[in-house]
Amino acid sequence: MSKLGAAIVGTGWVSHEYVKALKADARTELRALVSGAAGRARVRAAEWGLAGVDCHDSLEPVLRDPKIQIVVLCSRHATHAPQAAAAARAGKHVVVEKPIALDAAGLRDLLQAVRASGVRSVVSFVLRWNPLFETIRAMLADGLIGPLFYAEVDYLHGIGPWYGLWSWHRTRRDGGSALLTAGCHAVDALRWFVGRRAVEVVAFSNTSVGNPLQYEYDPNIVTLVKFEGGAMGKVATSVECAMPYMFDIRLLGEQGTIHNNRVFTRRWPGQKGWASIPTILPDSGDVTHHPFAAEIGHIVDCIVEGKESHCSVQEAVETHAVCLAAGISAREGRPVKLEELRI
Repeated sequence: MSKLGAAIVGTGWVSHEYVKALKADARTELRALVSGAAGRARVRAAEWGLAGVDCHDSLEPVLRDPKIQIVVLCSRHATHAPQAAAAARAGKHVVVEKPIALDAAGLRDLLQAVRASGVRSVVSFVLRWNPLFETIRAMLADGLIGPLFYAEVDYLHGIGPWYGLWSWHRTRRDGGSALLTAGCHAVDALRWFVGRRAVEVVAFSNTSVGNPLQYEYDPNIVTLVKFEGGAMGKVATSVECAMPYMFDIRLLGEQGTIHNNRVFTRRWPGQKGWASIPTILPDSGDVTHHPFAAEIGHIVDCIVEGKESHCSVQEAVETHAVCLAAGISAREGRPVKLEELRI
């Protein structure tokens, strides 16, 4: 098989991780770099040692280029949906950073474009490839703690001027909400572990006194989720907390409990305390800590084998729908059924 040509759109912090991931996979080759800021793609290409890579100031040349099969979108949040839809309609496979859209209309348009085109898609809920996540999924598949009846996944990450993308995160236009800009990772993890469809959401949000980090939306939100079959879930998200980064997981099943890398189960006779699993935890907000190489390898597998991803646009729409429903619930003070969004 000849190599799959890829283009990266956006030249910020996370983009370089995709550069490294594409280099690491022998089946792909980075052939284009795009930035909306005039000349920035050429500057980044020089900084990153990308000799021979085409540099553009807009997406259009990439969509016309037959040498490009995969488009990786690391652009501003508000541009993800229209850019990904345009790439899909041009027949390009897409990797889209989260959030994939900031409203239901954007989700609907992108989903329609991907379905109609038949391209493969992966949304960068990159923690699905974190070793702890993979270990937990294996334990759940083995029935180690039995069917889940309650789950918690919390995303606590103070994002302020010291954080490179704070100027994006803090605004409604680009950040959207605490869940869309960051906490959606926890919502996706909750759905990934519970493995059932979310049907109803109740949420409460607030801002600390004085809003010191100048967020245009409530930076703290607690979301309660009801799943088909009766399982319950909770996601606490704060992007203004004063603490080290924390991604906390608690899964309660009929036969035991998983708390991060610790497990207790009735299936292990005589167990008196938590058993700890030495593995790599999702314990850093630094993008260099995340498994982008595994994510890129996964979409290449999907393209080569003609299969849908477990983290496709269609799957990610379900996660984003929970985030949007939580925003409605917090603003209007009522439970919101997911069917109300009509996505």
